[in-house]
Formats: sequence, C-alpha cells, structure tokens
Amino acid sequence: MTTAVAPYPINQPLIASVVIAYANGQMIADSVMPRVRVGKAEFKYLVQSMADQFTVPDTKVGRKAKPNQVESTGVIQTASVNDYGLDEVVPVDDVKNAPEGVDPLATAAEFTMKLVTLDREVRVAAAVFNPANHVNKVTLSGSSQWSDYTSSDPISAILTALDSPVMRPNVMTVGRAVWTKLILHPKVIDYVNGKGGTSGGVTRQQLANALELEEIQVGEAFVNTARRGQAMALQRTWGKHAAFTYREIPSDSTRSTTWGFTAQFGDRIADADFGKDFGGLEGAYKVRAGERVQELVTAPDLSYFFQNVIA
Repeated sequence: MTTAVAPYPINQPLIASVVIAYANGQMIADSVMPRVRVGKAEFKYLVQSMADQFTVPDTKVGRKAKPNQVESTGVIQTASVNDYGLDEVVPVDDVKNAPEGVDPLATAAEFTMKLVTLDREVRVAAAVFNPANHVNKVTLSGSSQWSDYTSSDPISAILTALDSPVMRPNVMTVGRAVWTKLILHPKVIDYVNGKGGTSGGVTRQQLANALELEEIQVGEAFVNTARRGQAMALQRTWGKHAAFTYREIPSDSTRSTTWGFTAQFGDRIADADFGKDFGGLEGAYKVRAGERVQELVTAPDLSYFFQNVIA
C-alpha cells in the first residue's frame, strides 16, 4: 500500500508562519485577557483567599518568644482548554491556476485563522461585558448615560468606581462607539485639558494618564450575526458598555492577581494534507488552522462594570 503524495509541494513552514504571524489590529482579546501557557490540556491554578491577604495578625515578638504563625489558604481550581479550529479545502485546480506570487494554501491558512481569531474576540468580549463576571457594577440609563452631554458626568462616575475594588483597576475596555462618545464629552475634555475647554477631543493616552490607568483598550471588530445564506448583518463585537479591570500578566514563576486570563496549550495549529477523496478529479489540500485555549475569569471582584453607558 502506497501513501498518496501531493502533486505539488506543500510549503508547510509558510503556512505555519502565516498563522502564527497573523494579527488583526482591531483585535484586543489578547491584551484584555492575556495568554498564559499551560503544560497540559487539563491544568490547575490556585485561587487564594482575599481575607488572608488583608487580615493583619499580631506581629509583635517578645524578646524570647517565637513569632506568631500564619498560613496562606486557597482553593485549587481545575480547568481545561478547548480546541478551536477550521478547515478550508483548496482544490489542486486552484493551485494550478493561481496568479504568480499567490499561494492559495497560505491564503487559506490566513483566512481560517482570521475566523478563529474573530471567534476568540467574540468570546472575550462576551466575558468582559457579562455582568455576572463583575462583583462591582451599575447599569446606566437616561441622563446618566455618557451620551447625554448635558447631564452625565463620566469622569466623576469612573473615578468613584475605580475606588470600589480592593485593587484599583488599571485597564479600561470599551468599544469604538463608546470611545467616540466619551472623548467628545465636554466634561471629559475639560478634565483632561484642565483649561476649561469643552471642544475638540482627547487621545487615548491623555485620558489614561488623567484616570491613572495603564492602558485603554478600544475594540473595533465587527461580526456578522446573520446565519449562513442570509443577508449580512454586521454588529460591533464590543457593545455599548465599559469595563475597568485589574490586569497583571500571570507568570509560571510568580503568583499573580488578575481579573482574567487565557490559558493556552501548545502553539497554534497550522497544516495542510492532500487527499483525493474530495476536491474534484485531481484531489485537494485540506488546510487546517486553530488553537487550544480557555478564557478564565479568576477575580471578578477586581473590576467595575458599567452597563449601557451610551444610548
């Protein structure tokens, strides 16, 4: 029995590099819920008791006495990554007729990984903007919404909210529609410029500095919510909300505290196999791209969530 050989060479390194290097500038999932490599598909992580970290014992030690003994407690949580991936079939005929300089297999790898990446963006946006993932939260309506330039005061609302968690959030996450409304708000402009001006706008870095945040993340991705075969219905992946989270990049060597992170097992998957059971008379290549990840919210009390911040 012989093994079928592809009629054209498969540029496997190129396919893999396209998948690894591909990045859409509008995607913010990796920054909002940073990736942490895990050694196995099923893994464990420690959630420590908050009370232990903030309860001060008697630290005074007598001249011949022993110091009081303390113990850090916590709960070991078990989780596992999920597989996310897609295939695209590229007929040999497409390879034969590809324009000079075009690699149909690399194009297929990029396309499939783009969709896998968009799916991750949708999942992370759903997690960040899910009220159940935040202990501290409020729903705005009417004149309190930041799109009301006359009655609302976003700066006062944000600064007050940032003082609620025991560890002050350092990252702000909003969608493009919210960001556009916010930076044109007269009270935001006045607070940032400090000159009584109410026209113009402010930059992301200016507002981050004014609010004492490390970073402001603005999600710009769109997703088609229509079913296959129906007319396209584009919707913003990041809705009309605002989340302030405490982010600390977890590490294998140190204990970290963070609102949420993404466990990643192994590298992204990228390969192409040839077969004659599909793809027409001459067969086809099946290009596959994917990854093994799991998004986890580990400290829902280290955030503040504003729901429906604009009308």
